[in-house]
Amino acid sequence: MNRDQLQKFVQYLISEHHTEVLPTAQRLADEILQLGSEINRVHGAPDPTAGAGREDENCWHLDEEQVQEQVKQLLSNGGYYGASKQLQSMFSKVREMLRMRDSNGARMLILMTEQFLEDPRLALWRQQGAGMTDKCRQLWDELGALWVCVVLSPHCRPEERESWLELLRRWNAMDICPLEEGNYSLDGPGAQTAPQSSGGVPVIAPRQTVFARALKAGELRWNDPHLQRVLNGDTCASGTSVKCSTDKLSYDPQGRPLWLGDHFPVACARVDALRSHGYPLQALRLAVSVVNTMRLQRQHQMEGLKQQRKELQMKGSTTLTNLEGWIGHPLDPIGCLCKTFLEASLPEDEGPAPYPELGGEQRKVMYQHVPVPGGSPSGESLLCLALEVALMGLGQQRAMPEGLYAQDKLVRSEEQIIGLLGTLEMGERLVQVLRKQAMLLLEGGPFSGFGEVIYRESVPMHTFARFLFTALLPHDSDLAYRIALRAMRLPVLESVVPPHGSDIMPLDSMLTSRFPRWFILGHLETRQCELASAMLTTAKGDPKWLHTVLASIQQHIHSPALLFKLAQDACKTATPPNSPPDTTLLNISLELGLQVMRMTLTTLTWRRREMVRWLVSCATEIGAQALISVMQNWYTLFTPIEATSIVAVSCTSPATLLRFSQDPRQREELCSCARALALQCAMKDPQSCALPALTLCEKDHTSFEAAYQIVLDSASSGPGAHSHLFTVARYMEHRGLPMRAFTLATLALSNLTIGFSQDSHPAVSDVLWACSLAHSLGKVELSTVVPLVIKSVQCAPVLSDIIRRCSLAPPGLAQTLSAANNPRGRGTVPRADKPPLCQLLEAAVGAYISTTHSRLTHISPRHYGEFIEFLAKARDTFLLAPDGHRQFAQFLDNLKQTYKGKKKLMLLVRERFG
Repeated sequence: MNRDQLQKFVQYLISEHHTEVLPTAQRLADEILQLGSEINRVHGAPDPTAGAGREDENCWHLDEEQVQEQVKQLLSNGGYYGASKQLQSMFSKVREMLRMRDSNGARMLILMTEQFLEDPRLALWRQQGAGMTDKCRQLWDELGALWVCVVLSPHCRPEERESWLELLRRWNAMDICPLEEGNYSLDGPGAQTAPQSSGGVPVIAPRQTVFARALKAGELRWNDPHLQRVLNGDTCASGTSVKCSTDKLSYDPQGRPLWLGDHFPVACARVDALRSHGYPLQALRLAVSVVNTMRLQRQHQMEGLKQQRKELQMKGSTTLTNLEGWIGHPLDPIGCLCKTFLEASLPEDEGPAPYPELGGEQRKVMYQHVPVPGGSPSGESLLCLALEVALMGLGQQRAMPEGLYAQDKLVRSEEQIIGLLGTLEMGERLVQVLRKQAMLLLEGGPFSGFGEVIYRESVPMHTFARFLFTALLPHDSDLAYRIALRAMRLPVLESVVPPHGSDIMPLDSMLTSRFPRWFILGHLETRQCELASAMLTTAKGDPKWLHTVLASIQQHIHSPALLFKLAQDACKTATPPNSPPDTTLLNISLELGLQVMRMTLTTLTWRRREMVRWLVSCATEIGAQALISVMQNWYTLFTPIEATSIVAVSCTSPATLLRFSQDPRQREELCSCARALALQCAMKDPQSCALPALTLCEKDHTSFEAAYQIVLDSASSGPGAHSHLFTVARYMEHRGLPMRAFTLATLALSNLTIGFSQDSHPAVSDVLWACSLAHSLGKVELSTVVPLVIKSVQCAPVLSDIIRRCSLAPPGLAQTLSAANNPRGRGTVPRADKPPLCQLLEAAVGAYISTTHSRLTHISPRHYGEFIEFLAKARDTFLLAPDGHRQFAQFLDNLKQTYKGKKKLMLLVRERFG
């Protein structure tokens, strides 16, 4: 607290409890105001909230009911970010109490655990077989890790430890106790398949709860003589390790103590326990021994690898030797060692270094190079050790864990440790460590995620490689690229994806569905893309690296959407606003775009239109030859409709041609290529491409004639042909070619059928237009159209509409043209009762009669009014004939006789028509 807060705190405290503390407060105030009093001779003041002194009994008051109520309340608000933050701060308070060796720390953790197990959501999640929420899962992880810390206390009494273990056994046996991997639905007879052993045989591991590791830790003790020597700092002089100990495994060749008594994550848990219980120096000593052990083991691995290297390269595959990955491990071994070394490297006035917030802004911390306890032959610092440990852990080859939560945790842990490294200022000493470790990772064989050959389902290194690439680039660009290129692999996909250039490429979603166990595959592919983007951007201006990176991208990235993003990023980087473009990078951008086009050609995506437009704009940036090449190879890249309506149109747009205004030959070559493309597409898909092809070929007579001929040749091809023919016919009329329009209209009519009840058929307006066109051209054309209409149209209202329109004078301009151009008397107004319209009238009357009988067969009273209106339209058509009155009267008499049972309807007919 600052001064104002402390003053307010004291005043409120006295005010709340004035009857109890006022005399004491008055006495203390008097003493403070006396200059020579004892209270003024002592520096500082007692802090009852900090827990007991080292030799004291507990004096920090634990309000058990308040702890229980607070945890219960916070868990009930579990969906809120603030609630989980407050629970995390309570866990931090437990750690603080443990560090002060206050036994109330364990008591507070017991109270919290009991409340966690009473959370009503646990039973619900188990019943539904669902995984718990992410925030809740993280809290349970912290709870399990804290219990490992408590049980591993170096100074607790045996009976105290036994009481904790008894509680843990009881909680562990509860049905609702969460499992370590965070999913109830897999909870079967108690076995899961773990990663394969070095012999390739799956290892069956018992499913364990979040308390299983704490129970296991309960078997560990601190009384091993060599462990005690490590903790006490008893080290041997260099080269005398064998004399110092009868056990050669206790020291490395330099005489530094090793700790082989535990599996690596368990050894790190010991380090965490020492830190947490207030033994920072002992924690450091053990951590250094663990690192020396890791180094020696890696050295032995590298020596053994030299014998196996050729065999591995010939096989092209490997099995995993690490059954348990260190990143995302429940005991967080790498994070524990890093934080131990980094905290010891902080200046005294700096607080402890927590994990940086994910997604938060990284700030550099002023760490110091503190010497390693017990000395180091190479004069290493703890800061160098922190970096080395992080790099070894992040680069470890490990299998992708089972389950969504474990995979999410893996990603989160990796990003947290990389975030921690981001706070380091990479000075010369740290860069040396970085370079050395990067080289070791490249040469690390199956133990490294960057080895020449890796396990098919091992965790990809993309995120880590991007950090290494950025950190190494200013100091050793060759090494930076080698690391990043080696990490581009994603073998789980590469084992099933067809080779580059194959016509059939699976969609992103299909790829994911093949690996339902890889829940984070989309995330991993995005990280892979980010790594590739970083390399492309950095390699700008360096053709050698650019082509190497392109080859790697084409080999390893299989998501069209991500490849498209890469292509866009590369194009943007290659064309800065106020500088000349980078031609090599532009060509690489185009090459990636072309690959995307090939990949998605047979599995069209909703983004295709955007992709095609972008590709043309990218080729335009490069030049006319790129556009010509794209158009000449259109059939491997685009559908015919894409090629004509987007590619060819964009390539010959005024804006594009203006770019090449200085070279008329190039402009003509572009236009000629676009016309050739249009004709090819029209032949392949006439219905979709004929009109765009005609439009593109308008200015070239030969091409235009060829396109028109393609339309004629395809006139009877398939359903819906009439629609495309009418469209082209209207286009021809618009261009002033009425006879060609008429020819196409007649072809369209012969492909069309409009049923008796289809008066709202989409082609009705086209039929009316075709008849108007024929009418405007003359009697011969109208005579040609009428039989086609009678054959194609059975709908009475449409037929009567055609008769009325053709009985009027044709459109003025067309009539003038027709009369002037044709001395055969075109342009005269035909009558409905004379040929050729009399045939149409007869067909219309017949259609009305048959439609009327059809409608009356199943008519209901609510449609009577509509039927009467239909009869009124029928009468109007009947009356167009000379004896129409008589025909209509006979028709009505026939209806009244045939349908006399429908009395109400016939009454309505009489009322309206007599």
